[in-house]
Amino acid sequence: MERPTNKQSTTNTKTKPQGKKKGPKKKKFNFRKLILGTIIATILAIICAMAIYIVVIMNGFKILETNIDKIETTTESTLIYAQEEGKDAQPKEIAKIYKGENRESVNIKDVPERLKQAFIATEDRRFEQHSGVDFWAIGRALVKDVIHMSAVEGGSTITQQLAKNVFLSSEKTAFRKGTEMSIAFALDEKYTKDEILERYLNRIFFGSNAYGIKAAAKVYFGKSNLNDLEIWEMATLAALPKAPSKYSPLANPDLSKERRGVVLKLMADQGYITEAERAKAAAVDYTPPAAAATSTKDYASYVDYVMNEAEDMYDIDEDELLTKGYRIYTTMNTKAQQIMETTYANPSFFQKDATDGQKIQSAMVIVDNKTGGLMAMIGGRDYKSRGFSRIYSKRQPGSSFKPIAAYGPALESGDYTPYSILDDSQTSFGNGTYSPRNYDRVTHGQVTMLEAVKKSYNLAPVWLLDKMGVNAGINFAKNLGIQLNPTKDRNLAIALGGLTDGVSPLQMATAYSAFANQGSLNKTHAILRITDAQGKEIAAYKAEKKQVIQPKTAYYMTLLLQGVVETGGTGTKAKFNRPVAGKTGSTGLDIKGIEQYDRDVWFVGYTPEWTAAVWEGFDKVDSKHYVTVGSGGTAGIFKEIMSKSLDGVPITNFVKPANVPTPTETPTGVTDLTAVYEIDKKSVKLTWTPVGEKTSYNVYRKGSKETDAKLLIQSPTPIVNDSSVFSGETYQYYVVPFSADTNVEGARSNVASVDVPKDDTLPDGTKPSTSPGVSPTPSPGNGMDPTNPTQSPGTKPTPTPTPGNTVKPGGSPSPSPSPTPSSSPNSSNGPSPTPTPPTKPGNGTPDKPKDGKPDGEQVIVPKTP
Repeated sequence: MERPTNKQSTTNTKTKPQGKKKGPKKKKFNFRKLILGTIIATILAIICAMAIYIVVIMNGFKILETNIDKIETTTESTLIYAQEEGKDAQPKEIAKIYKGENRESVNIKDVPERLKQAFIATEDRRFEQHSGVDFWAIGRALVKDVIHMSAVEGGSTITQQLAKNVFLSSEKTAFRKGTEMSIAFALDEKYTKDEILERYLNRIFFGSNAYGIKAAAKVYFGKSNLNDLEIWEMATLAALPKAPSKYSPLANPDLSKERRGVVLKLMADQGYITEAERAKAAAVDYTPPAAAATSTKDYASYVDYVMNEAEDMYDIDEDELLTKGYRIYTTMNTKAQQIMETTYANPSFFQKDATDGQKIQSAMVIVDNKTGGLMAMIGGRDYKSRGFSRIYSKRQPGSSFKPIAAYGPALESGDYTPYSILDDSQTSFGNGTYSPRNYDRVTHGQVTMLEAVKKSYNLAPVWLLDKMGVNAGINFAKNLGIQLNPTKDRNLAIALGGLTDGVSPLQMATAYSAFANQGSLNKTHAILRITDAQGKEIAAYKAEKKQVIQPKTAYYMTLLLQGVVETGGTGTKAKFNRPVAGKTGSTGLDIKGIEQYDRDVWFVGYTPEWTAAVWEGFDKVDSKHYVTVGSGGTAGIFKEIMSKSLDGVPITNFVKPANVPTPTETPTGVTDLTAVYEIDKKSVKLTWTPVGEKTSYNVYRKGSKETDAKLLIQSPTPIVNDSSVFSGETYQYYVVPFSADTNVEGARSNVASVDVPKDDTLPDGTKPSTSPGVSPTPSPGNGMDPTNPTQSPGTKPTPTPTPGNTVKPGGSPSPSPSPTPSSSPNSSNGPSPTPTPPTKPGNGTPDKPKDGKPDGEQVIVPKTP
């Protein structure tokens, strides 16, 4: 019998499950090969690194040796042009900027130790340890950049800065950075640390056309010997290289002081000065030396603005502008700029000098409404190049801010028009914590928005902002490019221009340009484009236009602000022979004895073409330096410059946007309401002078025991007989006119009061005298007593109440039975419905007269609800 092989199966042999065949066995991990590979890779990396290092070093040495003479080489001027109007007009050269001769070399032995320490602490704390490039600083900067997801910190050493300034441009590329590092290595190999620092301090740009530390010390402090510099002065100079224009103590003393504090802290942290020295140096206020003022140049304010814009918007610093031969084309209107500078050179347009000879200061900006282009500007009287430009200076705007904080938001809400009724009564807001007053201490009761803006009332805009909420004002200002302090400005004072930080003329001109441009706001700019010397474009303005408010809001605001320059308005001195709208502004003094004068005065206005903001005041206000001319001075400057600058330009009108309704004028208020009790008719006769055609009248009555006035009747005529009176009762009446076409109510009339005699005053059937028991109580202005309660404003027509409705003054009617008197002038004394007895105790006892009026006349001043 044949035995089964292992390939055969038998019934006694279990069949193995069929599966995957096993692969080859895994090789064991070879640590020796790993170590060997790592060593080889490391050696190759070292060789490559060394090769790269040699190439970089050799490249740096080559560049250094080839271009070492660049330190002494002169550079090409940059030209600035005005973009003249007209199809075939050629740009007009207006300025040439260049690196002048204001450079003085100094030996490192003549540089005090602490001055060197100030720069090392600020720019390169490991200057003595590294070899031209600080890889530790670069790593630290990279980590911070990654954490903040942006380039927040650089790692350039003093040596690298010297390499860039002498041999390279400001081109932001990795290749340029690598070249800069290679030159830095070469410089560190070629020169000692003192030699590098000496060249750096002699080469670096300090702003105000000062090149080198010695020239900067002369310009900013009037000191030729660097050893005469104090610690705070050294720190101020060390603060400049980061941004010479921004941190110049001449142009921006506050920012300079802030940056100086950073430098001093770095010096203290690194042990170069004590804490006491730091605190003392940080507290000093900068005062420019007499020698700091440079000569006046044509268009100096505008040219300085262009240089700042080139740095801020296009990242081209001042040093590069002065050396690279650029061609900069701007939006300047040379005619407007020349007229502005001529006007500002004429002292007759300004307040007389102070007793100590100090001139009052002023600044002005003109913006093109359609493009946002800056037509002209001036930073101050006798402005010096690279000086303190007041177009950026933030001051309190006063009433010129009312359109931004109060009236603009109200119009934008859609609930108000220029003819809406506002309350200009004396009121305490915020639980009695804020009690503003009008300038002349006179109140006007209920007024239209048009009148409140035209005459610059204070109480009405505060009342209006209180109704809408402060957030409405803050948000509206933000839309116009003005960011208020989110915590400190959250109060009603912003309605009157009481701001924490203030606003600048540039900001105000920009904001108002939206009113003139149907609610569209353009980014203000001076530069159109920049080319190199060969004409290649390296930067250009990209239009940024945004609809920030509704066209209807802008149009209604223009109607309001046109009233300001008309007869009776506060800005009549700004009016000239073309459509003009604008607003005056002033901020009062809080110095005892001279409170009637001002700190700042403004006029911000516009034509259909341009918007301009004018500010006037002293840089520092005290008992000897304040404004006495009022806002009429700024309005006059506006007229002089704008009228002459636009002379020859075709006159256009403000355009009413499509689908925007013309606002309906509110009926004029009644001022001479009289109420007389006619004994023979047993009725009260009400009469007043009519206020216009198509006007009807809501007549309100309040009994002595009633808390609220009730609508008595709607009358188409100015005569009403109230036969529903009770004997022995006292009544108060007032009238509110309303348009029969639109149902828009006007202002409340004066309040007239009458006493109805008791029946038992007629003994034996005799008739008492028919002499009237009351005469009208006139009110100033529109017929409203200043303390009367307010009427609810709004553009939406007030629903016409039916006779018998209970109406609070200025409020909405609520159902309540009431008698229906006759409105006919000749109505007979017939039966009258029995009125519903009042259910609430009266609180309307008339005030006693104080003006010697005969008995029976009473001045009724209802309490403000």
